[in-house]
Amino acid sequence: MNGRMTSGSEPLDVVLGGGLPRNAIVLVMGAPGAGKTIFAQQWVFANATPDRPALYLSTVSEPLEKILRYGQLLSFFDPAAVGRSVWYEDLGGTLREQGLPGVLERVRELIRVKQPAMIVIDSFKATHAYAGSRSGAFRAFLHDLAGMLSAFPATSMWIGEYQEDEIPRSPEFAVADAIIGLKSVHSAERTSRALQVHKLRGGGFLAGSHSYRLSADGFTVYPRLADPADAKDYDLLGERIPSGIHALDDMLEDGYWSGSSTLVAGPTGIGKTLMGLHFVSYAVGRGDAAIIATMQEDPAQLERTASQFGWSVKTDNLTVMYRSPVDLNVDQWVYELLDLIETTGASRVLLDSLGDLQAAAPDELRFREYLYSLLHRSSRHGTSLMMTYELPELSGVSKVSDVAVSHMADNVVLLQYRGLTGPMSRTLTVLKTRAANHRSGVREFQLTADGIVLVPAQPLNDFEAGQGAPQV
Repeated sequence: MNGRMTSGSEPLDVVLGGGLPRNAIVLVMGAPGAGKTIFAQQWVFANATPDRPALYLSTVSEPLEKILRYGQLLSFFDPAAVGRSVWYEDLGGTLREQGLPGVLERVRELIRVKQPAMIVIDSFKATHAYAGSRSGAFRAFLHDLAGMLSAFPATSMWIGEYQEDEIPRSPEFAVADAIIGLKSVHSAERTSRALQVHKLRGGGFLAGSHSYRLSADGFTVYPRLADPADAKDYDLLGERIPSGIHALDDMLEDGYWSGSSTLVAGPTGIGKTLMGLHFVSYAVGRGDAAIIATMQEDPAQLERTASQFGWSVKTDNLTVMYRSPVDLNVDQWVYELLDLIETTGASRVLLDSLGDLQAAAPDELRFREYLYSLLHRSSRHGTSLMMTYELPELSGVSKVSDVAVSHMADNVVLLQYRGLTGPMSRTLTVLKTRAANHRSGVREFQLTADGIVLVPAQPLNDFEAGQGAPQV
């Protein structure tokens, strides 16, 4: 039997470096409503068997009847397992009448009779109040309980409404072999949930904060994306293919590398989404799978726009992943997109737009981590990614180095308006192509029934365009 057991959530097992340690004491901390009880019950029902049962002990924090009533609303809760492989016991009366010594004796008796492989105490922190005035009473109880559990081959989970500043002060944290913290994170008007492993003896784990969500299916974790899934070398395809956008292909000369990323930056209404539709429609026309991951327009709006140019987003090999930017969980969004890329084998993805994704991220560092991993994992799949980003300036952009992932993207395309005081026109500039050549200069383009088309004229120089070449 290996040294780890599943937490009941495969992604959480990844965070834990393979699962929870066996025959250890695991302390799960967090404020009320953080999901500690759901965490514990999901773990119990994922592992308990009649031969290796679980013992779930409630104290005085929450009545056992309430734990059972709400537990039955969860999809993993198995009523047939109760009394066979999962045993519930209320220690509240014992704690009130006999104090900590009575609890110790009752736990010892239950272990002798039930022979559990798992023991949950919910809430462990509530036992502090019954230590009395005698100095060291709680430490003596803790010492005896930990010694009893260490002598018996069982994994224990202690749940408590602890705060992070209690870790160095409360003695139970020194006894625990693993410490898992659950908390709410507030960013502007958004609130998200975050899990962090503070301690895990006998193995490695993924450091940092990991997003999670609670639902009828229990505890779902989205491990923090910070590095490529596989850091080993991999072969890049040496294939140069058209973008499918004639105006852009004229500037790229030999096309672009498959599996590369392209950032299209420009003001509102300039044609960024249309360029993205060009991009994915070309792949669909070749019989390849493609994905539109949008927070800008829902499928009905996209279909209306695409139909004006003879395209449709309602095709078998084109998947539209629309998510509202109002309540967007970025961690969940990234994993859903990566899963779609894997399952569909998409050769191209349009991400519309980075601005919405950036606004939903808890901070700038995490936003860059998400995109770094997304770009690298897409490249490993040979999936080409086009990302749109809205600029506040209509024209005269001097640099895009501060724009999202301009330094990470393989190709950077800038769209601007020209002639704001008179007849307006649209211009296109290719600022960057990694490992390839491109035509420099500012070119005028038009939106026609055929999509984006360059105006048949000589490239404008910087003086004629009335704007300098932006810095990447």
